[in-house]
Amino acid sequence: MTLSPSAYQRERRDHWNRVSAQKQKPNRPGAYYQELLHQYFRYMVPAGKRVLEVGCGQGDLLAAMSPTYGVGLDFSERMLDAARKKHPHLFFVQADAHGMPINGKFDVIILSDLVNDLWDVQTVLESLRALCHAKTRLIINFYSNFWRLPLSLVNRLGLGADLLEQNWFAPHDVDNLLHLAGFEIINRRNKILFPLKTFLLNAFFNRYLVNLVPFKWFALTNIVIARLEPELLPVSNRENPPTVSVVVAARNEAGHIDSIFQRLPQLGGGTELIFVEGHSTDNTYETIQEAMKRYPDIQCRLFRQPGKGKGDAVRVGFENAAGDIMMILDADLTVPPEDLHRFYEALAAGKGEFINGVRLVYPMEDQAMRFFNILGNKSFSLAFTWLLEQPIKDTLCGTKVIWKSDYDVLAENRAYFGDFDPFGDFDLLFGAAKLNLKIVEIPVRYRSRKYGETNIDRWRHGWMLLKMVVFAARRMKFI
Repeated sequence: MTLSPSAYQRERRDHWNRVSAQKQKPNRPGAYYQELLHQYFRYMVPAGKRVLEVGCGQGDLLAAMSPTYGVGLDFSERMLDAARKKHPHLFFVQADAHGMPINGKFDVIILSDLVNDLWDVQTVLESLRALCHAKTRLIINFYSNFWRLPLSLVNRLGLGADLLEQNWFAPHDVDNLLHLAGFEIINRRNKILFPLKTFLLNAFFNRYLVNLVPFKWFALTNIVIARLEPELLPVSNRENPPTVSVVVAARNEAGHIDSIFQRLPQLGGGTELIFVEGHSTDNTYETIQEAMKRYPDIQCRLFRQPGKGKGDAVRVGFENAAGDIMMILDADLTVPPEDLHRFYEALAAGKGEFINGVRLVYPMEDQAMRFFNILGNKSFSLAFTWLLEQPIKDTLCGTKVIWKSDYDVLAENRAYFGDFDPFGDFDLLFGAAKLNLKIVEIPVRYRSRKYGETNIDRWRHGWMLLKMVVFAARRMKFI
């Protein structure tokens, strides 16, 4: 193996120029692998983003993501000649990835099957930092070590991609290189158990079996999604801090209204309180109106909910919110309003992009949550951790916080899941995971409600939750 960096790169460039000159058969085994990668990347990257692909080859993967502005970089002039003919609406730059000549900021940066071929992965990753903004997602996929011998055999038989000697990384190796280069991992996926298009088998292996332990450890490709480390992110301007909207869905909560006004903290550059009243049988609506008069210094708005369910109420509140940051506070005050400052600080400091409360860490007050509710919450936490590829300990805690700009994108892409969630929690969790937002959980002390009864029917709603898990698995895992 050549040890000189310049000779190494020259050897690789000449190799890919030769590969580009070869006529590729559409039914070759590697074609199905590329087809699957296109499918996964289309799921991970919403259309209309500014996308850079480093090591773009002939630009097919870049084009598959339908960017508004797509740039492909590769050191093979013949690959790029073909790319420009196939995809004239995209921009292509011939250069070595180790000397990044690109300027500007991108929403998504792709390194697909590239780290296996690079001379110095850390240097390339470090050079990408200048191209990232706070929301940029770096997506890397690389071959699994388990497939080293099978791929070598396929290569020798001339049945797969024509590859030179590769770098072989364990997932930990790539995690470590990303950390050294200043990136934080959001989630990781293992994909493709059966890279051949065979009747029924490919769908069974690649859509279902690969998502189950222990089969996932034998997947062909590892996919890692990362962002800049929080320390490197541009944090909120303390001289002009973001404003906050706190949305409270209130149904039969008249006895809690005064306490909400009294206890709600002022956060950031100003806090507005938004009540969405949901067809109460007590005098909740009138109580809120009276409280607004008694507390004129608190910026507050009141809406009547047009539909049913907490999810509908939250969406009404968010659609009418004026703040830069949007929060949900349960009207029963089982999560203390005084804790909202923790959520604000975590989001404003860039520690996370979707902040979720957790009631299952600290001891609860008596009767705050019944045994079967606790058991159900813990079971659903395991299911959603598996679904979302990020640790989720408490799916139904009502306190959730997100940037308005991220929520707007989430709402624009809601059609992928549909209007299926009466609670609102899963609409937000699924949407945040689909957008690859960094989900962070904050433990809270869960209190007993002081007025009225819960609006949750644990058996009926538990059955609805189970159906949502199955639905989400079809839309997020079995793709």
